[in-house]
Amino acid sequence: MLTSHRSSSVNGTSDPDSVSFFILQGLSSLGDRPMIPFVILLLGYVIILGGNSMIIFTLTDPKLHSPMYFFLCHLSFVDIVYTTTTIPKMLAGFLSDVSIISVPGCFLQMHFFMQLNCTGHAILTVMAYDRYVAICHPLHYTSIMTRRVQTLLIAGAWGFSTFCPLPVTTIALLRPYCGPNVVKHGWCDFSSVRRLACADTSVDNIVSLFFAALSLLIPGVLILTSYVLIGISLSRMGAGQRLKAFRTCAAHLTVVSISFTSAAFVYISYRVTNFSPEVRIIVAVLYAALTPFLNPVIYSLRNKELQESIRRTLVRFRPATVLAS
Repeated sequence: MLTSHRSSSVNGTSDPDSVSFFILQGLSSLGDRPMIPFVILLLGYVIILGGNSMIIFTLTDPKLHSPMYFFLCHLSFVDIVYTTTTIPKMLAGFLSDVSIISVPGCFLQMHFFMQLNCTGHAILTVMAYDRYVAICHPLHYTSIMTRRVQTLLIAGAWGFSTFCPLPVTTIALLRPYCGPNVVKHGWCDFSSVRRLACADTSVDNIVSLFFAALSLLIPGVLILTSYVLIGISLSRMGAGQRLKAFRTCAAHLTVVSISFTSAAFVYISYRVTNFSPEVRIIVAVLYAALTPFLNPVIYSLRNKELQESIRRTLVRFRPATVLAS
């Protein structure tokens, strides 16, 4: 009886036919060397939180009232929440022998990870449209990009990202899980959890592939269309105007390139069968953390308005720090 009870506990089952929790394998194969990735991941997460929080706080400056900063504020918020769905749980896993997550918690993590990833791409699409209007229709920019239009665009981005992962998560949730319950990933990744289902998942594969393609292709096509139209408009401008217009797009174009290129690498790592689970996890973590990590740097690097606003924000903090001490 004692052996049976132990087996049931390890498999996370209260009865022979259902799993009550999952075990996240993470990078457990590192054995006694988990502190190096723990410290790297912790520092990266702190920088993501600090950098994006600074962007959000800085953009409360009334001098930064253009639509681009409004969208950037939302992108920074998404980056913070997106990384928070996975990284804290991974960090906790480094500090414990076994990283356990409940079944409801697993599917909530799965859904929000996919949703927020899709939200980030949708907001990048909205920002591409903003750049298109600013460059191709500069005289009508303020009349087109009103506060109401900005709000509708952001609402559309959130609505699209809420819809895309919902069928995938719902199908995965309805599948039976009777063990084993070890998720070979750092978090509840859909493809890793799907392998644990005690049922035929061929429909799941088709549905997930369709909605993954939808969540990437629609933003990708719209962003590409925006930049094709911007390119046509740039070809009709003088050299000075062309350089100025390119500078306004450089940061966004860089972020889009990094985001979609890293997504392609993740897809390849999942399709290449000779990659170990640890390599797939490292690639997935880099994909999840790279864009949120670089966003504050890229957008503030060549943006003088944002740099000056950050300086003003830091100056406001200094007197408060002196008084407190």
